[in-house]
Amino acid sequence: MKLVLSYDGSGYHGWQIQKNAVTVQETVKNAVKRITGEDANIIGCGRTDTGVHAVNYVCNFKTNTTIPPESLRNAMNANLPEDIICKSAEAAPENFHASRSAVGKTYIYRILNAELPDVFERKYAWHYKYPIDIERMREAAEAFIGEHDFIGFASSGFTVKTTVRTIYSLDISESDGLIEIEVSGNGFLYNMVRIIAGTLVMMGGGRLDHTQAAEIIASRDRKRAGITAPAHGLFLKEVYYGDERRKQRS
Repeated sequence: MKLVLSYDGSGYHGWQIQKNAVTVQETVKNAVKRITGEDANIIGCGRTDTGVHAVNYVCNFKTNTTIPPESLRNAMNANLPEDIICKSAEAAPENFHASRSAVGKTYIYRILNAELPDVFERKYAWHYKYPIDIERMREAAEAFIGEHDFIGFASSGFTVKTTVRTIYSLDISESDGLIEIEVSGNGFLYNMVRIIAGTLVMMGGGRLDHTQAAEIIASRDRKRAGITAPAHGLFLKEVYYGDERRKQRS
């Protein structure tokens, strides 16, 4: 069974089950057990850290239930807290794996560039009060597009075989002081989007030279990149499978 979830990560210690901490995976697992009676293994499309949000998070699990998918979706929403919504449920092929079958993702990072914080955005955007030049950020963003070794934009602790990733698009928009960085690619390293966001903000603010973005990427040196932006500004927007990759790159 494949589920698409939307969740506010403010009250959770990320996706993955942990001891002595409330997580999204555990909450979904408990809801499935109440509905089906099964202790299902809930497979997520990736880990999200404490405070990170998701617009369309994909997970899957094996089940013997005879509940129709639409009814299962409704039952999930009746058994989930209000900060997690099951947007859809559908039967998936036997070999479907929410993480390994994914061919790409899109993330959004939100920054509130204003003198004062906004009480309604405090959990959903990084408040950065210093001036930011959006055009500098956009010029620097062009260097990230394409295939690169992004080891300089990853936090320690990852276990992947290669740190080479391809970014298909990186767009920056701004409205009334709210800046959104939207990035799509075939995969992302641990904290890669947050480090890219922190780097672009530092370049937009003049703390890093925006003309050196390509050089910083090529250096593969984490110390040359910017700070890791706070988790609460990050949203997983979309996960792509199979032919959906064409939609992602168009």
